Amino acid sequence: MVSFGSQVDFSVPHLKIRGLNKFYDVQGQRLHALKDIDLDIPKAQIVGIIGKSGAGKSSLLRTLNGLESIDTGSILIHQQNIADLSHAELIKTRQKIGMIFQHFNLMSAKTVWENVALPLRIAGYEKTEIEQRVNDVLKLVGLEAKRNDYPSQLSGGQKQRVGIARALVSEPEILLCDEATSALDPESTANILSLLKQINQDLGLTIVLITHEMQVIQEICDQVVVIDHGEIIEFGQVWSVFSDPQQQITQELLNLEKVNLPFELSQTVDQNNTTHQILKLKYASESKSVPDLYDLLSGFNSSIQVYYSQVDTIQQRTIGSLVIGNRNLEFDLNDAQFEKHHAITQLEVIGYAQSAH
Repeated sequence: MVSFGSQVDFSVPHLKIRGLNKFYDVQGQRLHALKDIDLDIPKAQIVGIIGKSGAGKSSLLRTLNGLESIDTGSILIHQQNIADLSHAELIKTRQKIGMIFQHFNLMSAKTVWENVALPLRIAGYEKTEIEQRVNDVLKLVGLEAKRNDYPSQLSGGQKQRVGIARALVSEPEILLCDEATSALDPESTANILSLLKQINQDLGLTIVLITHEMQVIQEICDQVVVIDHGEIIEFGQVWSVFSDPQQQITQELLNLEKVNLPFELSQTVDQNNTTHQILKLKYASESKSVPDLYDLLSGFNSSIQVYYSQVDTIQQRTIGSLVIGNRNLEFDLNDAQFEKHHAITQLEVIGYAQSAH
């Protein structure tokens, strides 16, 4: 199997998007689906695009291989603007971009081998080369023994492996994944994500995936793009965005708002009944140097109660969330005497407890 795109300059973004706008005409109204998108996608990285339904994820993905035209702006692949390409040049460029679909899009009357071979047959490749390439990718995805089976004989995970093999058989440099695991059970999802990670590492492919599942982003992505109402609202390394989300929508996607506390929160202090100041704290550190909880909270210099805790490991970093109760009602986050631990990335007062014990 060829190591795809091995002569690409890694210092230049593989995909460079500038000022991208996309409009749709819907029932007589003009819908602004993508709004001034600026994005650099590095070579050989896995970049996840996440957002709620209708946020613009699919529109953005489909512009990257020319399936959707753009109204203004540019998309450069290896510094070549795809909007400037002729029809023949666009077809040639699309051959460098593989696509994996949510519902597999396999032809039921063709075998696994025939489904994978189809793009090469359409492109007019010689029979011997088709045979070699199809055999190579079937081995890569672990489906050599299924080459003569039909899609109806396969599990969901196996069907998606066929879809991946079909996307890889043209030896692309970029792999686009449209909700590639959302139709799968948890075990199949884990296997497909592991396969995509292996493909990224072994073949050096740039992978761009859209998903509504934060777990997918956490498992395999290097960087995450959060999109909302057609705009990129956050972008960065996964561990950084997860440890200190800046936008409300990102916190909602991370389910950070769904913390069940054993008391009602008040936004004001009742001198007679308020017992605790309630704070939300997030921290991040290298996995080899996980902060001691006592050390993390020692700067408060008062009795602390922990009401919620969550810890994840992302990109060799430990990411933690705490909701804590502080008995010192006069505590001020901006007090010069407060020594915030270096691992703390976010700290805010979210309310006051009237009946915490």
